Amino acid sequence: MPNNTIPKRNLPLWKALFPMILLIVLLFFNVVFVFGDDALSGSNQFILLFVAAIAAIIGITEKVSYSEIIDQVKKQISITSEALLILLMVGALTGTWLSSGVIPTMVYYGLELLNAKIFLVACVFISIIVSLATGSSWTTSATIGVALIGISKTLGIPIGMTAGAILSGAYFGDKLSPLSDTTNLAASIAGTDLYTHIKYMLWTTIPSIVISILFFIILGLTLETPESITSNAFEADIKSAFNVSGWLLLVPLFVFFLIVKKVPAIVSLLAGSLLGGIVTCIAQPQVILQVTQATSINLVSAYQTVLTALTNDITIPTENPLLQDLFSAGGMQGMLGTIWLIICAMVLGGTLQAIGALSTLSSAILKIAKGATGLIASTTGITILTNVTASDQYLSIVVPGKMFKNAYKDQKLAPENLSRTLEDSGTVTSALIPWNTCGAFHSKTLGVDVADYAFFAIFNWLSPFMTLIFAVFKIKIRQLIAPKS
Repeated sequence: MPNNTIPKRNLPLWKALFPMILLIVLLFFNVVFVFGDDALSGSNQFILLFVAAIAAIIGITEKVSYSEIIDQVKKQISITSEALLILLMVGALTGTWLSSGVIPTMVYYGLELLNAKIFLVACVFISIIVSLATGSSWTTSATIGVALIGISKTLGIPIGMTAGAILSGAYFGDKLSPLSDTTNLAASIAGTDLYTHIKYMLWTTIPSIVISILFFIILGLTLETPESITSNAFEADIKSAFNVSGWLLLVPLFVFFLIVKKVPAIVSLLAGSLLGGIVTCIAQPQVILQVTQATSINLVSAYQTVLTALTNDITIPTENPLLQDLFSAGGMQGMLGTIWLIICAMVLGGTLQAIGALSTLSSAILKIAKGATGLIASTTGITILTNVTASDQYLSIVVPGKMFKNAYKDQKLAPENLSRTLEDSGTVTSALIPWNTCGAFHSKTLGVDVADYAFFAIFNWLSPFMTLIFAVFKIKIRQLIAPKS
């Protein structure tokens, strides 16, 4: 029987730092000078495995056995198994919610709500709706975000302002959606329940988005814009491709109902995916004909369409280039890149844990960070630094999460303190860094330089400050073991 207990090791600090520095240098070079936002296609994953191999060699020189390292790697991967399954279900749900017309319908009604004077704040709310529904800031940016940027140009509203409003709403939804990969990852890494994590994030997330909304209301009222927004073209293109109906909104409402009832996330997502497939067959017969190239609708063509939407790329033809991303989804297949990255990150994390690197680094930091406030502040700083140097939001969650997890236990702090801090300072700040995969993606997708939208992405840069404010004033810092009265 393998021994899963990893003894505490006194690894020299320089040996603990070397894999981390090597990781940062290689990822920085890989993203900035070579692959750009395509680094997630595989090169970053290999770098994680390569650095894990270097860390393993360091461990072996310190008398750590190969079996100990492998056992810890297995343990770390198993911790994220539920999150990986959730990601697959998220991909499936996104696919059938596209084929059934659910996501296009949400966008359609969102466009109808636009008003010139409240355009910017409307961008925030529309992005929140789409991001909550899809669980992805990237999908929000690449779909409704592109359309809103196009409308912004026609109005003469600076696109930097619009992009900031879009990303503020997109990352609010990304953080709080049970469908979000980073939300599931942060909860998994910290060792807390998904719904507990989301509920605990509300305390810092709600004030941040309220301030952001007030900012965009005031900013919108000061701008000179036409009295009406012409979104008829977008609405017409959506209606030409899908049968739009308010009844379709019952699908996301059903899933949200299951979530509120605390039905396990995997079950809720699977139910939502299957319901989306059923609605596709009932409400969108033209989609079945387009996907399968069939001449008539029958059991085989309906089955093929639903399975394609669940598992593979699906694209609904449109002549409007601004809606091309909205009319495309990757299904379960589209989540494999993220799953691949997470597995490789867990291999590195498990190796660093086995050789004692994380405990050494944690001990060194804790000598400086005193109490809960110091620990949360240190986590915030290291998480942002990881985002800047390692250039990836997933690594900004995984690396500090593994580094500080035991420290939070030692301080008797509940794991949701860690998961909330990771999201408040990791997920959201990734879009503010030009060479980060998120910054590069949003900048390229929206056609707006990071420097132009960074200031207006109020929610993104305000979130880590909100976390620090709560830590300094000891607001909602939950104890692992309640102190005796």
